Amino acid sequence: MDLRVAFDSVSKKFRRGERHDSLRDLVPAMAAAFLNRRRSSETLGDQEFWALRNVSFAVRAGEALGIIGPNGAGKSTSLKVLTKLLRPTTGSCMVHGRVGALIEVAAGFHPDLSGRENIYLQGAIMGMKRAEIAQRFDDIVDFAGVNAFVDTPVKRYSSGMNARLGFSIAAHLMPDVLIIDEVLSVGDMAFQQRCFDRMVEFKKQGIAIVLVSHNLQAVSRLCETAVYLASSVKASGPTIDVLDAYVRDSNKLEPTVDDGAIELRSIAFVSDGGPATTHRDVAPGAALKLRMEARSAHPQDDVTFGFEIYRSTDQLLVYNGHVHRPELGSPDDFNGEFHLDLAFRANLVRGHYYISFCILHNPTQAYLVQPRQVGTLAVAETRSRSGVADVDFSAALSLPVGTPARR
Repeated sequence: MDLRVAFDSVSKKFRRGERHDSLRDLVPAMAAAFLNRRRSSETLGDQEFWALRNVSFAVRAGEALGIIGPNGAGKSTSLKVLTKLLRPTTGSCMVHGRVGALIEVAAGFHPDLSGRENIYLQGAIMGMKRAEIAQRFDDIVDFAGVNAFVDTPVKRYSSGMNARLGFSIAAHLMPDVLIIDEVLSVGDMAFQQRCFDRMVEFKKQGIAIVLVSHNLQAVSRLCETAVYLASSVKASGPTIDVLDAYVRDSNKLEPTVDDGAIELRSIAFVSDGGPATTHRDVAPGAALKLRMEARSAHPQDDVTFGFEIYRSTDQLLVYNGHVHRPELGSPDDFNGEFHLDLAFRANLVRGHYYISFCILHNPTQAYLVQPRQVGTLAVAETRSRSGVADVDFSAALSLPVGTPARR
């Protein structure tokens, strides 16, 4: 496949507090800038810091790459380098073909121009002829849902309207590469679903996508590969592996307490005919089972097994289930090799979740196995829902007998 995006060992540094309010401040700053030009680009000067450090990735036609990481990790900076709003300090980047980009809400819009005028302006910037833009104009406006306000200055638009129009322009002007920053976190659920569906169509058409998002479930579903940034690359490769690394770091879960009481050998999802894995893509309500294999160094009696589910995006605790050992119908104590099956249903709305597990010694309230992430799951849906629980919602409409049909 054709290489559409190449980010090769890119670094970008900035200077903190670069403001000059007086001639007294400006003259030393100019002298420092002159001296800095002679300094190696690999060296940090006073008050400088690396926003990106030796970052590399590539995207081919028909592929989607997700970029994830905490706030201030350099995600938006990398997109600005890709779209040539910023020049890298070292390294190089290449984007081949026409680029559709939405890297900030209303980025590139002229606030005093109307939505209509900004559509034509953005198309011209992308190198399109007026006739080409006019041909797609109605589709752009309909997708964005701003028909009633298309002749209103965009400075009067809400952030959601700006985001809808910005994505619609980027998505309808036939890009070869689509670069998107957090569009799936702005706007209502219906619009977010339309955006997602549109990007799935783009992949089928051979368009390359670079997506920055905190919506881990969307990244999991859309992107084959991902990069976890924290100025430098913390993890890259298959999306599932990168998401797991990011969730582990985000929640700072402690490793197992190594006091020899209980040794965890393995823990993974198990299913008939399927390989054991610590990640599952599932439908709402799917029946799941985690199997833990372990060894107890000496008999255990009064212990509790803890099981919790968190939403990865905001670490919201969505389920907390603890099982006391006598509830399991086991002997008074257990010793040596054993396994524990944790069965549950994913009655959750769409999202990315992680599972935490622990073993608590009740008399001393000490952890024999410290709370730790043991698995992740991405819940998919055919329609967008918000909230946490999947309540199997449906609606039915009926009319009284004899009610005339509306014409």
